Amino acid sequence: MISERKKNLLEIIIKEYLQTATPVSSGSLVKKYKLNFSPATVRNEMMELEEESYIYQPHTSAGRVPTEGAYKLFLSDLSESTKNKSLKDSELKVLETLFAHDESSYKKTAKAIAELSKSAVFWAFHKNDLYYTGLSNLFSQPEFKQLDMVCDFSGVIDRLEEIIDESFEDLEDGRQVFIGSDNPFGNFLSTVLLKYKNNKQAGIFGIIGPMRMDYEKNLALVEFIKNKFK
Repeated sequence: MISERKKNLLEIIIKEYLQTATPVSSGSLVKKYKLNFSPATVRNEMMELEEESYIYQPHTSAGRVPTEGAYKLFLSDLSESTKNKSLKDSELKVLETLFAHDESSYKKTAKAIAELSKSAVFWAFHKNDLYYTGLSNLFSQPEFKQLDMVCDFSGVIDRLEEIIDESFEDLEDGRQVFIGSDNPFGNFLSTVLLKYKNNKQAGIFGIIGPMRMDYEKNLALVEFIKNKFK
């Protein structure tokens, strides 16, 4: 079990890391978020979070970075209302304008969602009809400054259709999130995914990004697609 205070602190660390993509220090948290407990307490809590494997210190950095376990805890702790967070009116307007029930519109909508999520998007309209877009969005993320990450993800793209075929029958209907080691598309990535039925044919829509992704936003984007196939 993790205390409520540590859980709140971990959520702040995750949100800060999502925004900055740089390791988070206790000092920066106290200053920026005006926390109502002392810097020494924050340091101690962060030390305990590290011991409990929710954050880690990359190399010799003074800051800490969330682990796969931290993201999973954050996601499981989101209330249903937060998981169903609404898109901005401007975002919704763009998607509503683009979406229609034909393949050309699906592709335009996928491109827009790739831009909004700053991630890659794939859409298997039917089991063997795959479209993907947004690779440049993904490769512009700080994580992909490392050449090995680029090479690893390129391998995922080469096998994308094969991975979907292998996973298709095992995937449950509805929205799902796969983080790190649970993710069939790569243990260094996260995927927010939807399996749906359209005229008795199943389709899969997914947003792929680094584990440092905006899960709330991406769940809302996937929810938009889900609502179009009810």
